[in-house]
Amino acid sequence: MIRASNLSKYYGSKRALAQISFEINDGETVGFLGLNGAGKTTALRILACDLRPSSGTVEVGGVDAVNEPHEVRKRIGFLPEHPPVYQDMSVVDYLAFAGELRGMSRGQVKRRMPDVLEITDLTDVSTDIIGTLSHGYRQRVGVAQAIIHQPKFLILDEPTRGLDPVQIVEMRKLIHELKDKHTVLLSSHQLDEVSQTCDRLLVLGRGQVVG
Repeated sequence: MIRASNLSKYYGSKRALAQISFEINDGETVGFLGLNGAGKTTALRILACDLRPSSGTVEVGGVDAVNEPHEVRKRIGFLPEHPPVYQDMSVVDYLAFAGELRGMSRGQVKRRMPDVLEITDLTDVSTDIIGTLSHGYRQRVGVAQAIIHQPKFLILDEPTRGLDPVQIVEMRKLIHELKDKHTVLLSSHQLDEVSQTCDRLLVLGRGQVVG
């Protein structure tokens, strides 16, 4: 379970989040819906231990994300709005790097790699340099790095941003497949996006949960 209580985040005097609280149960797929600037990315970055809140608490699988961020990162896979891929690396080299960065041994990475490539439909481009791939494939590489270590919780920030209609359909299909093995939290500013992929919605507006 993911539990956030009275989360706030300020950048100087600017408020990004205002004491939001919510819970996400194991096995759920939940969507953060809101306009740009609503606080979605800030909330996701806090949950992924990429950003510290100004106040409030976060628990992921019973672990305090503020006090034990390294432990929480082992349990979470995070796809930021802009995937953290290295353009000059091949797909398999980058995914191996991402796995080892999360504490996997080379043997574990080797055994896990075929499944990850198959799930994300990257097998045919596994030896290609990431910088030569289309945006859609780079987004898939971003998803692959998020699941390489088999996290229980998966956080996806605007996973279909910049994709063409065909790629959007493919990404939605991938998310549906991931729902079987992960608790998923994703953000979007499009209602049709979250309504087609999520079990329920959390609506954010001006840094607050409004629905």
